[in-house]
Amino acid sequence: MSYDFTEEQIMLKDTIARLAKEQIAPGAAARDEKGEFSWDSAEILRENGLFGADFPEKYGGSEMGLLSLCLIIEEIAKVCASTSVILLVHELGSIPIFLAGNDDQKEKYLPKLATGENLVAFGLTESNAGSDVSGVKTKAVREDDNYVLNGTKTFISHADVADVICIAAKTDTSVPGHKGISMFIVEKGSPGLSIGKHENKLGIRGSSTVEIILEDVRIPATNILGHEGMGFSIIMKTLDLTRIPVAAQALGIAQGALDYAISYTKERTQFGKPLFSFQGLQWMMADMTTQIEAARQLTYKAASLFENVPKNLDRLSNELIRYSAMAKLAAADTAMKVTTDAVQLLGGYGFVKEYPVERMMRDAKITQIYEGTSQIQKVVISSTL
Repeated sequence: MSYDFTEEQIMLKDTIARLAKEQIAPGAAARDEKGEFSWDSAEILRENGLFGADFPEKYGGSEMGLLSLCLIIEEIAKVCASTSVILLVHELGSIPIFLAGNDDQKEKYLPKLATGENLVAFGLTESNAGSDVSGVKTKAVREDDNYVLNGTKTFISHADVADVICIAAKTDTSVPGHKGISMFIVEKGSPGLSIGKHENKLGIRGSSTVEIILEDVRIPATNILGHEGMGFSIIMKTLDLTRIPVAAQALGIAQGALDYAISYTKERTQFGKPLFSFQGLQWMMADMTTQIEAARQLTYKAASLFENVPKNLDRLSNELIRYSAMAKLAAADTAMKVTTDAVQLLGGYGFVKEYPVERMMRDAKITQIYEGTSQIQKVVISSTL
C-alpha cells in the first residue's frame, strides 16, 4: 500500500511547523525548567483547534485522521516534546470513549474534548501493573446503580489537570489475569478521587505525571465503557492505535536534534574549518538522517494503514498490530540514538542546558518506555508472525 500527502496535509505540516517555531519553541526551555503542566502550550493548541484533529466532525472535531495528527505531533515535538505530549495524552484518553462508549457517553464527553475545553487522562498503570496489564489491583464493586472504586494508579499523565479520566479496574476478582478488567469514566471532582505524588521526571518535564488515589469513589453505573470484562480489549486496541502518534513524537524529537546539530557543526570551527567538514562527523549525520527517514516511512505507513480503521472494538489484523508496534520500536530507538549522537556532536556544549539537545536527549528516553516499552513492542511484533 502506498500513501501520499494531500494538499491539505502539506499545508497543515507547513502551518504547524511555523506555529511551533514562532509560538512554542521560545518557551520550551522554560517549560522544562519549571517542571509543571504547561497551560500556555495547552492554550496554543486550543486556540488553533488541534485537540480535535482526530475527532469526528459530528462531535466538533476537524476529522483530519491519524496521519494528520501524527504530522502535527511530529512538527511540535521538533521544538518541544512536552507540548506534543499534551496531544498524545488527549488522544490516549479519548480513544476508550471512541471504542466502547455508547451514544450518550460520546455526546456528553467528546464535544468538550474535541475543542480542548476539557482535558482527559488514561488511568491504567499501577505499581505492579505496567507492562503486565493483568496486574491491575484497583477494584470496582457494583452497588445498586453505582460502582465504587478503590485503588491507586501511578505514572498517570495529566490526571491532575484532566476533567475526565478513563480508569481500568477489576470488576471480577474470581477470574485470573486480565479477564475481569473493566473501564470506567471518572469525572474530576468525584468524592474520594484525589491526586497523590507528582513525579519529578528526567524528561518531558513540561507535562505532569502523577499518582491517582481512589478511596470509595462512587460513580454511576452508566459510566462503565461497554460492559464488565471488556476492559482488556479496550486497553489493547487503545494502545495499538496510540503507539503510532508516540512514534511520530519520537521522530520529531530526533529530527529536531539532528537539525540543530547540523546547524551547529556548520557554524562551529575547529582546526581552522567547520566541524561539518570532518568526514567522521559527516558519516555520523548521514547515519542519523538515514535512521530517521527509515523510521519516518514506517511510521507514516502505519498511520496510513490505520486511516480507515473504524474506532470500535472490531479486532485488528496481525498486520496492523505489527506495523503499529514496529513504528514505535523503530522511531523510539532512533530518537534515543540520534539525540545521544547530537549531544556528542556538540561536545561540551551539548551537555549544558543552554543548548537544546540535552533536553531532547532526556525527552527521547520516555518514547522507549510509555505506551509499551521497546521490549514489549518486540513481544507484540513476534506474536503476530
